[in-house]
Amino acid sequence: MESQQLNESLRGIIEPLYRAKFWIQLNGIMLILAGILIAISIVGILIAWLPIWVGVVLMQAAKSIDKVYHSGDEREMRFALSKIKTYFTIFGVMILLQLLFMVIMMFWGGMGFSAMMSSY
Repeated sequence: MESQQLNESLRGIIEPLYRAKFWIQLNGIMLILAGILIAISIVGILIAWLPIWVGVVLMQAAKSIDKVYHSGDEREMRFALSKIKTYFTIFGVMILLQLLFMVIMMFWGGMGFSAMMSSY
């Protein structure tokens, strides 16, 4: 009886993610495809592994979410939530690096513009 209640409880907790499973999988597939397209360029091959890795992490999370919803396995739920945590951690770091890169490029562009204007 207690096991049944635990399964129902886990099912209720994971239900919002289960309903979003299609979108999680779609994001995973799109990230994998984006990584493949990035890898086609010479410079892009250095960073192409990142979106592919994130896409695989999302696909693993979606698969685990489905298992939890149908079986109520607590270990599988922890695995799914850890994969979602990994996804947000990686994306958070990527966004911070992109913002840093953007600020550096704006500073560099401003310095170039300033040098160009001082020569006239």
